[in-house]
This record gives sequence, structure tokens and C-alpha cells, in this order.
Amino acid sequence: MEGSGSLIVVHPPQGGGRLVTVLGEPVGVVETLGEIELLLRRAGLNPAEVLDDPDLIEWSGGGPDVWQ
Repeated sequence: MEGSGSLIVVHPPQGGGRLVTVLGEPVGVVETLGEIELLLRRAGLNPAEVLDDPDLIEWSGGGPDVWQ
């Protein structure tokens, strides 16, 4: 979280899930890419645009294929 310039950070896997923060605030723990897409939609964001933009999302501890 600290020092990240990204709007959204998907933190390293822990216990099968990954913490997601937006502007440093926790918004949920997800276990699949689909769950991240749902969180983004609920926040009014287009997942297709966000997930492809490294300036908006940071995958810490592994990319979108890493869950454990």
C-alpha cells in the first residue's frame, strides 16, 4: 500500500484470497478474477479498461493468475 501510485492494488495471496485496496482503503478480499471484476463494476469502473491499465491497477505478489 505504501508508496504505490496505483489506484487499485491487489495484494499477495493469503489463505486463498487477495486483499484489494482502492486509494489505500480495503474494499474486500477476493478469490477469483471474476470477484475483482465485480468489485470494479460496483465502484462504477469498467473492468476491461482497469485490468489492462498498469497505471490504475497493481498486482502485488503475482498477476491475475496467482491466487495461492
